[in-house]
Amino acid sequence: MNSNKLSTTKVLKQIDVLERELVKLKRDILHGLAVEERPKKAKASLFGSVKGGDITEEMIEESKRNLFRNLCNDI
Repeated sequence: MNSNKLSTTKVLKQIDVLERELVKLKRDILHGLAVEERPKKAKASLFGSVKGGDITEEMIEESKRNLFRNLCNDI
């Protein structure tokens, strides 16, 4: 009888270890899905977009028109 009790205790400890390992694996998998790397988008570069020298009011207005060309003034 004592041997049976010892065997049961040992099996229960093993089950506990397996349960903790499964919880850890599940957490690692869920964390991996949440932190999954996404492809990096290319960053827009302003290099070369402004001509050397002073920026004139005309250049600013032209840039505004180009930037906001799809927006309407009906607001």
